Amino acid sequence: MSKQLQYWVVVLCGFLVVFFSTSLAEDQTPSNSEDIDRQVQKFLDSHRWSWHDANVPEVDGKALYDIILQHKYKNALEIGTSTGHSTIWIAWALSKTGGKLITIEIDKSKRDQALAHFKEAGLAEYIDSRLADAHELVPKLEGPFDFVFCDADKDWYKNYLKAVEPKLSGGGCFAAHNVSEVGNIDGGGGRRRGGFRGGFGRGFGGGGGYWVSDFLEYARSFSTLDTKVLQLQGSHGISVSYKKASK
Repeated sequence: MSKQLQYWVVVLCGFLVVFFSTSLAEDQTPSNSEDIDRQVQKFLDSHRWSWHDANVPEVDGKALYDIILQHKYKNALEIGTSTGHSTIWIAWALSKTGGKLITIEIDKSKRDQALAHFKEAGLAEYIDSRLADAHELVPKLEGPFDFVFCDADKDWYKNYLKAVEPKLSGGGCFAAHNVSEVGNIDGGGGRRRGGFRGGFGRGFGGGGGYWVSDFLEYARSFSTLDTKVLQLQGSHGISVSYKKASK
């Protein structure tokens, strides 16, 4: 066999290796995605009626999922994990976009439950769970983030937004839970620093619902943000603030 022929044999073999490796990877990707879908759906079905501890309702979880997929967000932050219902929906969407989530929880027992849920749902690799006080950690996070979900102490929402807005990518979204145009329609949440929500104070109910209009007014004061409230049947209220792209 001549050297020239040997050369072309080697080139052909290399091409075939790359071709079949790529084809195999493409064949495996849908299967892996489908496996994740099946595992997550099984988890959600089995826990459908067990979400307490200030978790979001299913309709709001689906809304977060849809927002991430629609905009193909990849770098996400969640302020307030609780036991992980919203986290599951966010991470599920990120598993499809190739992204990852940082989620913050101050209550160790809730975080421990959430970690078990992430593993059971098959989404642990997409979640960076932090046991921390969000008041202290959020300002220290470098970002950038293209999606942020805030579901923590209501009287601190403005501070979270202030800390995160400079780290929010153009086109990114800051979503806040328990926010509606007509007041606080949810049944959860006083003081909660990425964790505990309890009692009745400025954050919730008992005449304290004015925090909603206060927060919306603050969010709408940013010239960089376009803020609206989603109108969803059965929702506990979600506001979304999209950062305008730089000109």
